[in-house]
Amino acid sequence: MAAQESVYNLLPRLEEKPVKPPRPSVKLEIEQSKAQWKTMGPAKVAVPSPKNFLKKHSKEPTLPARKKEQESKKLPALSVPRRTDRPVMGIQSKKNFIKTNAVAAITGLPKKPQHIYVDRRQGDKYLLETSGLVPKYIKKKDYGVTPKYVTQRSEETKKAQEEYENSVLEYLKKKAMKQLSDEERECLLQGLKKNWEEVYREFQCLSVEIDTIPKKLYKGKLESQMKQLEHDIDVIEKHKVIYIANE
Repeated sequence: MAAQESVYNLLPRLEEKPVKPPRPSVKLEIEQSKAQWKTMGPAKVAVPSPKNFLKKHSKEPTLPARKKEQESKKLPALSVPRRTDRPVMGIQSKKNFIKTNAVAAITGLPKKPQHIYVDRRQGDKYLLETSGLVPKYIKKKDYGVTPKYVTQRSEETKKAQEEYENSVLEYLKKKAMKQLSDEERECLLQGLKKNWEEVYREFQCLSVEIDTIPKKLYKGKLESQMKQLEHDIDVIEKHKVIYIANE
């Protein structure tokens, strides 16, 4: 679109130039930001006066002033009289100390003498009670009485021994030998004889000529079984009383 026509557009316009702010001095900025000791040469600082020299304990921290003790805190009463205290004068007692001491000595119980013993002719004396010569321990009520802890310990030991013996007896009963009755013995003997007859029958059924290894092994096996059965039968027939172990 074309610009709108106006009378004001025909008038010449003045160009307005932006005004720049004044530029600060670089030297002033550097001097303001620079410390005194960052200059070339000696620092330009105020020299202290010779009158203000460093004194002793001048740099130590000062403590606050000590407060006075409160009046409520009083010193404890002294048991010893002070030097300025004066004794009370004029007090008299009507008590007859001589008579009182005599009455106390007459009515008082006499002091028991200490038992002593002398071990040498020079007369060295020692107390008899602490020497061990006085039989005071054997005259005690509980002298010769067995202490309770000893009797309790002996009872516990005896009880443990009885329990151990009972367990051993039960174990032996389980492993004890059992006696065979006559009926059981006769039945066992008949069974062994029957087994021998069966093995003997198998032995009789062997071939006349044994020429192979299996036949020889089988024959040896039968012979050993017959021999063992004959031995068992002989033992049972000789002994009428037989014991066997419980499994």
